[in-house]
Amino acid sequence: MSNTAAPRRVLVVIDVQNEYFEGGGLPIEYPPILDTLPNVTKAMDAAHAAGVPVVVVRHHAPKGAPVFQADTHNGQLHPEVANRPRDHLITKTFPSVFTGTDFADWLALHEIDTLSVAGYMTQNCDASTVFEAMHRGLNVEFLADASGALPYANDAGKVTAEEIHRVFSVVFHSNFAAVTSTAAWITAMQEGQAIAKDNVVMSNRRARGV
Repeated sequence: MSNTAAPRRVLVVIDVQNEYFEGGGLPIEYPPILDTLPNVTKAMDAAHAAGVPVVVVRHHAPKGAPVFQADTHNGQLHPEVANRPRDHLITKTFPSVFTGTDFADWLALHEIDTLSVAGYMTQNCDASTVFEAMHRGLNVEFLADASGALPYANDAGKVTAEEIHRVFSVVFHSNFAAVTSTAAWITAMQEGQAIAKDNVVMSNRRARGV
């Protein structure tokens, strides 16, 4: 943790929708969603208690898409998130929370300098938001045990959900976001402390053993 000025955080809860749970079209596999959902709700409750704003995000796909239809059960927010207090609700149609929404204006209005990202999927909407936030000059934190991924197989290859989540977490921490646990994030948030990320050079040197 860092002793710099207290971050002006927002907890961004991305796409915790029924589509990602059992019975949905895109079930999260790693970390198991029944483990990560309680961490999402712990973070929401702690943020609300500390006066840190919570932005809840949902994704709605165009009519005819196989997932995330607004008028279906799977397209709805999971009730554990939907029924909790929030400061702002964003509906998006692109992976990044910034694209086609009022998110950037909301952040500026509330003088936010740090995004704390939780939710799904690590490699898609989380990653798009993390990368864009960093490019916009914001600090970013990623709650690795309050997020998750699913496996892919296509012409480029095949990867497990664990591989995707682990690799993206390592890449985030090397340059784009401070990767942390929910418990550590809650402590830092309550104490007004920043969480430090690594850098590309040191991440590479450690990997090479130099």
